[in-house]
Amino acid sequence: MDKAPPQLLSPEPQGPLAAQDAILRCQAALLARTGLVEGATALAAELADLLSCHRVSVGLLYGDKLRIVASSQAGELDHRHDAAVAISAAMHEALDQGLSVAWPASVASPPISLAHRQLAGNGQACTVPIMCGVRVAGALTLERATGAFWPAQVDLCEDVASFAGPVLELKRTIEIPWHGRIGEALRHRLGAPGKRRGAWALAVLGAAALLALPLPWRVSAPARLGGSVQRAVVAAADGFLQQANVRPGDRVVAGQVLAQLSSQDLELERKRRESELRQHENAYRAAQARNDRTQMVISQSKAGEAQAMLALSETQLERTQLQAPFDGIVIKGDLSQNLGAPVQRGEVLMVLAPNDSFRLMVEVDESDIAAIQPGQKGQLALAARPEQPLRFTTRRIVPVATAAEGRNYFEVEATPDEVQANLRPGLSGVAKIEVGQRSLGWLLFHRAVAWLRLALWTVAL
Repeated sequence: MDKAPPQLLSPEPQGPLAAQDAILRCQAALLARTGLVEGATALAAELADLLSCHRVSVGLLYGDKLRIVASSQAGELDHRHDAAVAISAAMHEALDQGLSVAWPASVASPPISLAHRQLAGNGQACTVPIMCGVRVAGALTLERATGAFWPAQVDLCEDVASFAGPVLELKRTIEIPWHGRIGEALRHRLGAPGKRRGAWALAVLGAAALLALPLPWRVSAPARLGGSVQRAVVAAADGFLQQANVRPGDRVVAGQVLAQLSSQDLELERKRRESELRQHENAYRAAQARNDRTQMVISQSKAGEAQAMLALSETQLERTQLQAPFDGIVIKGDLSQNLGAPVQRGEVLMVLAPNDSFRLMVEVDESDIAAIQPGQKGQLALAARPEQPLRFTTRRIVPVATAAEGRNYFEVEATPDEVQANLRPGLSGVAKIEVGQRSLGWLLFHRAVAWLRLALWTVAL
């Protein structure tokens, strides 16, 4: 593209062909780039070349804030630099007055130009508003070292800005995220003269309709997964721990030996009972040979007692092997570190739970317990795998509250509707119980309203 004709730098108005050529060159430079920054930079560089400016800056309005988006100089202007602050002040000075401002002024009644005087220093500065229809979209600020900005040149800059304004505004709008575009449209709509009252009324009606929108109400509460039943494996007699075959987390089958207690004392006790039984049986046979009925009855009675004690010893000996009562998983009791330790009769050594039958305990806060009923559906997101919610049904509400961690809650027992793979008793997560529908406004503010009511109730008035 050819350079601008030197007539554009003269103080006199030029012919329409020269001005149109300059406007078309600036518009072509802007349209040749797709992005906002690239297009605005090309526009600034073309305008700086046409009017022999050492810097041309393009600023656009983002809501109520003015942002310098491009400059004809290489590199982006940092808003923290003094040059950017001075350019922004000059743009605001022109936009606040709603007209073009040049320094030194070339008209008899110049507008206020304090910011332009500071920006120009020993040179010249000019700012023209960028219009998009009847709305101000930004500003163009031009700086050069020599040669005042004459009215013809200011008019040319205004024409360039008026043609470039819609294109810059379109590029700016395209780069704004969708939520930002919605916000801008609402701001323009609510702030439009003559339509402000209707827009606000429409906004209030829309907000009221949104708050009245019915949505599902789901009560959220911490929850933990446990076995449907739990069986304690206890020591049948006093003794010492001799062997441990499983640890918590291991799966077991019915009849599997979980642990072994020391059996030496019970073996000796059994042998003693067997010896006593044989003695009494021999005495019975000797009395029978003598036909001593009295001694026969006594020996027979003692033999029966010895037989019972022997059966007891054998039973206790069998119980030294702790066996699993059903197929399940060990959830408590690591005995591998206590081998040789003494155990007492009735002491709980392990706890087992079935591996295919679970129950869920949901800790519902006391403020929500009134909405919970047996038979309601819900979903549980376990911390171990939140991507696979587990559906459940509430079965029973424990009628006694529990105080823990600074809150009161009721335990709600629920049953999973399905059994997923790799579930373990003791897993925790967050449960949501479906209790009905409420409006969006109620869901957002009912806790705050309840807290306020309680706070007012406690005030001693």
